[in-house]
Parts: sequence; C-alpha cells; structure tokens
Amino acid sequence: MQLYKLTDEHAQTYGGCQWGENVTHTASGEGELCGPGWIHAYTDPLLAVLLNPIHADFMNPRLWECEGEVGKTDHGLKVGCTRLTTVREVAAPAVTTEQRVRFAILCAMEVCRDVEFVRWAETWLSNADRTAARAAAAEAEAAWAAAWAARAARAAWAADIDLIALAHKAIETPTLRE
Repeated sequence: MQLYKLTDEHAQTYGGCQWGENVTHTASGEGELCGPGWIHAYTDPLLAVLLNPIHADFMNPRLWECEGEVGKTDHGLKVGCTRLTTVREVAAPAVTTEQRVRFAILCAMEVCRDVEFVRWAETWLSNADRTAARAAAAEAEAAWAAAWAARAARAAWAADIDLIALAHKAIETPTLRE
C-alpha cells in the first residue's frame, strides 16, 4: 500500500531511527499504536503535513513516499505498519497558516456542536468579518482552532470523520489573501 512517512531534516524519526531512499524497517506489531511495536505512516501526504504538529512536530520535516503493510489504524489520523520502506523523498505540500486554521476549524466542526463556536467557525470560513483588524487576531485564532482540531482529531475515534477529505477541502478553498 502506498503510504507517506515524515522524518526530520536528517531523515530520522524518534530515537534516531534512520530512513532514506529504499530503507526498510520492521516492527513486531505488538502493543499500542504509539508503542515500539509499530512504525507510523500516513495515507495522504497532505494529512501528514497537517497532523505533524500533533504527532512528531518536526521543525523541518521531510516527506517520503513509502510502501508498507498496515496492521493498525488510528481512525484516519495515522497508520501503524509492521514493515515500511521509504521509496523516495517527495515534495511536502506547502500549507499556509490560514489553511491550517481552516483544516482545524473543519475538523472541529465535525464534532463540536457548541452554538458560539459554530457561529464563529462559519463566519471565519466564509471570510465574513475578516477585516485587517481581525487579521491582527489571526495567531490567537490559529491557536484556538488548533486546540479544537486536536480535540476533534481525538474525537475521530468515536466519529466517522474523513480527515483526508477535510484536509483537501481546507487547501482547495480559496483563502482571503489569494
């Protein structure tokens, strides 16, 4: 199955595990997904980039196209493999802060029914009332939306959320600055 792996700028993951072109690692497939028995990967390059902050949080990530044997899934967030080969490095999708916020909001809206939040989210997504004055609050909004996205991503365990579709919707929707 075609998968994607994020590494740091030195092609390493947690604990100094070295990756590169045509490098294969195996794991036992035992235990929890976030344990040593599994190798993490993503099913979509955009999802890998968007979820990096809540997973590995690499500062200068490199993205690898991989082939792997999926044995466990985290409800769309990531997959666990018992065997993974990084075939070649590929260009990571460029994602703006605004697109990250859009993704976070779209994820949060899938699980949050708070009227005040939904009203704010719909206003933000529609570009209504996003004047220069509101642009000054973008960082605070990004942090708030990111917190909701983390909660929403965790809530994906109990909900049927297509995170790949939301990621692509967030990127494909024209932004205010375009």
